[in-house]
Amino acid sequence: MSAFQQIISFQDQFSGQPGPVTESSIAAIDGGGTKTLLVVLHRDGTVGRIVRAPGCNPFDRPDWKAILQSLLTQIPRTTEALALGLAGYGETRLFGQRQRDAVHDIMSCPVHITGDVEMACTGAFGGQAGVLLLSGTGSMAWATDGRGHHDRVGGWGSLFGDEGSAFWIGRQALSLLTMLLDGRNQDDQAFFEPFATAMGLPPDPLTCGAALMEWYGSLEHERSSVAALARVISDLAGQGVVPARRLMTQAADHLGLHIDAARRKFPDAHLPWSYAGGTLQSPILRHAIAERCGAPVPPRLTPIGGGLLSAARLAGWAPDDRWIARTAQTLHSAETALTMETSAS
Repeated sequence: MSAFQQIISFQDQFSGQPGPVTESSIAAIDGGGTKTLLVVLHRDGTVGRIVRAPGCNPFDRPDWKAILQSLLTQIPRTTEALALGLAGYGETRLFGQRQRDAVHDIMSCPVHITGDVEMACTGAFGGQAGVLLLSGTGSMAWATDGRGHHDRVGGWGSLFGDEGSAFWIGRQALSLLTMLLDGRNQDDQAFFEPFATAMGLPPDPLTCGAALMEWYGSLEHERSSVAALARVISDLAGQGVVPARRLMTQAADHLGLHIDAARRKFPDAHLPWSYAGGTLQSPILRHAIAERCGAPVPPRLTPIGGGLLSAARLAGWAPDDRWIARTAQTLHSAETALTMETSAS
């Protein structure tokens, strides 16, 4: 399946019909490692368009530019401002310039581009002070004092970083599976059958190894496929599988270190923390981090909401607390509907 066959879209409160061409609107794009999300929001608070596409991280997606620009071309001409949070943005001058060029080649409205984690932080705290911990395909913490000073921890990529991320959890789980298969691990047999079964592999040590290599050879995007296994590990941990629970605890320890390091970079050593990313939807993982770092603050807006908040400010809409609360509810309904459509397709 090509990247563009995977794009799922809704328009105008999911009616499938484009709205009036004169409708005042803003737009935001959340470009992560596994998925990219576009939302167009009308001035009256309704969603004009919501589109989900594959990830657009230039570090591991050769087709990142085509994916990103396919979404940019769906933004209405009347859009007053666009904010983007892009994975990999700011990591190197070359990729940063290419990402900016890809956007400005198509867009003529005012544009604000940041990294995806900074945008998530803006959404989680409504632009106020705090530490945003993101764990999705990768992992990173972004801290801000709410007055323009910010710093980051982690986000070094899967080759020598991203500890506690979905990819890291999935890779650790696969490593444990192979050690059970060839006899290097004799203590975690309780992990083998439920994990192999969840992966669709035969729960027989004699045939599982060959099936695992077949699975590996069929992957179209390794990072996304391995990261998807984190949900399996979270589910197994919830079922009481001890090795799976241990993996989640180890991930929590790594992510807690991100928060600790981020807090040390600011005078207020007790900055609140919040979260974003699919991995941190796991209650087990969040609870383990909370035991170390204190209870998290629920995010006020999702990452894409942080982009819409930035776009609204750029457009001069002067968004207030009421706007944030209304937008949060609107996005929840829109993303729920999109998820249901994706599951049904």
